[in-house]
Amino acid sequence: MINDSVLVIVDMLHDFIDGSLACANADNAVDNTLQFIQKTRDEDLPLLFIRDHHPANHSSFREFGGTWPVHCVAGTRGGEIDEKLQPYVDEDLTFDKGCDPAVEQYSGFDGVNAAGQSLGEVISMLEPENVFVCGIATEFCVKNTCEDLKRAGFNVVLLSDCLAYVDAAVHKKALEEMSSEGIHIRS
Repeated sequence: MINDSVLVIVDMLHDFIDGSLACANADNAVDNTLQFIQKTRDEDLPLLFIRDHHPANHSSFREFGGTWPVHCVAGTRGGEIDEKLQPYVDEDLTFDKGCDPAVEQYSGFDGVNAAGQSLGEVISMLEPENVFVCGIATEFCVKNTCEDLKRAGFNVVLLSDCLAYVDAAVHKKALEEMSSEGIHIRS
């Protein structure tokens, strides 16, 4: 099931792990993702990283009328991918979202790489049988990314052991909703 697949790693960033928006289960999510990557290295599984990459004046921040504390500002530690995952990061396969100060973007589908390619474009070129997804936070960016991947026609497999979340009850509800939408949940 791993051959001819890709892994999309959503927002495993310091601010969501131990920073201003630290999520429940974040350390476990990172460690379990790392184990999944190490188990599949022989399969040459492409790893696509999604990164919330905000300017300091982003409209989603409370001080600019948004609902969130300042988080994942480009160029800060909080906006960087966890160091345990850094050895696997390829900037060509890293997709930044939330870069426009006026636009909130939850889905990794909205992200673009340094060449200006969208996540959807790159995944389509790779022609995977399965798109595995993990990341932070289940209820927001992970769910939106999975739903957009599914709508685009991909077979989406969500790795439930590799997720962190804001609220446990909402996380569980999001998993149920995604399952009912045809997204496969795998531990």
